[in-house]
Amino acid sequence: MNDWISSFSWEALLIAASLLLIQLVGIFVVYLIVRSIGRRVISSSFDRMSKQRNMTAGRSKTLEKLTLNIFSYALMFVFLTIIIGLFDYDIAPLIAGAGIVGLAIGFGAQGLVSDIVTGFFLLLEKQLEVDEYVTVAGIDGVVEEVGLRTTRIRSFDGTVHYIPNREISSLSNHTRGNMRALVDIGISYDDNIDHAMKVIQNVCDRIAAEDETVVEGPNVLGVQSLDDSDVVIRVIAKTVNMEQWGLERKLRKAIKEAFDQNGIEIPYPHQVYIQKEEQ
Repeated sequence: MNDWISSFSWEALLIAASLLLIQLVGIFVVYLIVRSIGRRVISSSFDRMSKQRNMTAGRSKTLEKLTLNIFSYALMFVFLTIIIGLFDYDIAPLIAGAGIVGLAIGFGAQGLVSDIVTGFFLLLEKQLEVDEYVTVAGIDGVVEEVGLRTTRIRSFDGTVHYIPNREISSLSNHTRGNMRALVDIGISYDDNIDHAMKVIQNVCDRIAAEDETVVEGPNVLGVQSLDDSDVVIRVIAKTVNMEQWGLERKLRKAIKEAFDQNGIEIPYPHQVYIQKEEQ
């Protein structure tokens, strides 16, 4: 009799455990499906909003990433609550206790609250957006994500920086408006300055006609400085966002080739050795 009861108990326990495992697997599958569908819906919604309401691509990406983060946190909380309910645990005291614990943690996690508040105002005031070139907390790079707690910036050498939002006390956005391209070219003191400036301006006019990224210029400003071994001539232009470095490289190459064709020297330091003969 006892063996039969024991066998029945083990079978019931095994069946209950199997049902619980099936339910957990089902919840996990549903979680993955809902997360996938939700992320697709959010992404497609922001795509439509950016097209219909003339929202910039950077602004759309910024709000999309933030919404995805909030959706992920909320979805995870809901499914954790469902899983806890499977074990016949009354979640009401748990939620109440979580509120009390959260309040206590809030006093000790003022930095986290500051991160969230600062991140909210960064988004509200549109100080920075995804794909913009900024300087934040002494770090230069392109914004990849603006989250609730941190802002992710990738430097031009590929390094990814995670900056707490509360540390963003000052921000320089280099992407708003046109960018400046500046090139300084040195010629020797023996060359004719007016002739060199005319050659440089001809190069600038040709590049302005060919390069669609040029907004204004390039123009020769004149003699910038008189250095030890050269006369420095400055060229300045305005380009579309993030294209200034490419234009500077193109100008240097074209000016060097034009100088070679016109016999204009770009000086470089020379060393003179004097040998003293003993008598």
